[in-house]
Amino acid sequence: MPRREKSREVNAIPDPVEDPIEDPADRPDLTFAELGLPADLVAALARGGIETPFAIQGLAIPPALEGSDVCGKAKTGSGKTLAFGLPLILRTSKAQPRKPNSLVLVPTRELAVQVTTALRPLAEARGLRIGSLYGGASMENQIKQLRKGLDIVIATPGRLIDLGDRKEVDVSNVETLVLDEADRMADMGFLPQVEWVLRRLEKPHQTLLFSATLDSDVDHVVRRYLKDPVYCEITSEHDMVDVMEHRFVLVHQMDKVKVAAAIARATFRTLVFVRTKRGADRLVLQLQREGVKAASIHGDLRQSQRERALKDFSTGKLAVLVATDVAARGIHVDSIDIVVHYDPPEDHKAYLHRSGRTARAGEAGLVATLVLWDQQFEVEKLIKRLGLELPIVEMFSNDPRLSDLRGWQPDRLVPTLAPAKAGKGGHAGKGDAKVSPASALAAARAASAKKQALRSLGGGRRRGRR
Repeated sequence: MPRREKSREVNAIPDPVEDPIEDPADRPDLTFAELGLPADLVAALARGGIETPFAIQGLAIPPALEGSDVCGKAKTGSGKTLAFGLPLILRTSKAQPRKPNSLVLVPTRELAVQVTTALRPLAEARGLRIGSLYGGASMENQIKQLRKGLDIVIATPGRLIDLGDRKEVDVSNVETLVLDEADRMADMGFLPQVEWVLRRLEKPHQTLLFSATLDSDVDHVVRRYLKDPVYCEITSEHDMVDVMEHRFVLVHQMDKVKVAAAIARATFRTLVFVRTKRGADRLVLQLQREGVKAASIHGDLRQSQRERALKDFSTGKLAVLVATDVAARGIHVDSIDIVVHYDPPEDHKAYLHRSGRTARAGEAGLVATLVLWDQQFEVEKLIKRLGLELPIVEMFSNDPRLSDLRGWQPDRLVPTLAPAKAGKGGHAGKGDAKVSPASALAAARAASAKKQALRSLGGGRRRGRR
């Protein structure tokens, strides 16, 4: 399949740099101009306070400007939007009504809004019209935009197909396609819809695929629909794990909400993950009864409610946002103090996707997972899969450590509290556990604190324990 030309009448693309940077990490002073961006776009970035490219941008922008297909692997918050957005804008020309020339597919409506917001000032600086198509919003308004003409469309697959069936949008003229967060689209079952779109691209086109992982489903798309892609990979899973502080807290069912509230009171902005939409709404009410201002975000809410909750959370009016996995994919809020897994994630991929909301743009993050007694085994497997050596530490809602989880450093290895078994001759045998005087004293103090905590909670009987 032939590649597109490197220049256009409306938006001429500058020649790429002669010696592209192999590893942007080696050039902390690397500029967007050196990546091949024209002066007007560099100035537009500077007006938004963006002057230095992130690593994924340094790797992906030069080959994308050349017209190559690009397969980018990087964690959330690493700058992927501009990595594909800047080449997309430079390679887009004016389009006919209902026939956009560039298309970005995203998994959620929140992500569609976020990408559109990030790219709109840059697109307008080049005289381009950009709009978003997603469910939960007025289809009539989106049809009006398409009839006026959109050069760049940011869309969720379902709404794009609905409008296509109504003959209100035609993707046959698309020359640059972006698949953003391809792994999440696969997890949500959107790949059939994505392939529906890909089969309708009639012109030779460039494809830019960005994903946090490149496992089997995403790899199928890469092998079938991308031609000789340039692979740009920045962060491995273990790199992502290393920039976070992890805490695993064993809680009791009757005390779980109070533990979450104690953590939230000690932070400015807390993102809490639950597994179900009903669980999100229930937890919000429970937190509010504890005096914590919280709101939920999930698929059953109207788009206006979701946008209001996100706005209040990002501006600091809302201390806690309770989210399901699907809805949270579009949450891109800087300076989230802590991510709390109120319901432990299903696997390590979900853990990384969730936790990445607090370790964005190179910042460190804090992640706390609340564990019930019957979840210990699965969480221990998760900890091992993540390559961590951390204990699951029992805490009650009046534990002072909850007010400073970052400052409290758990032991890297679980202490052995059982007495050493005697081997032959009364000595500890090979492989038997040993307890130092210091650890024995710590165990005694912990037991005393535990009894005191139980008394303050209204009784000494403990339920739900094996």
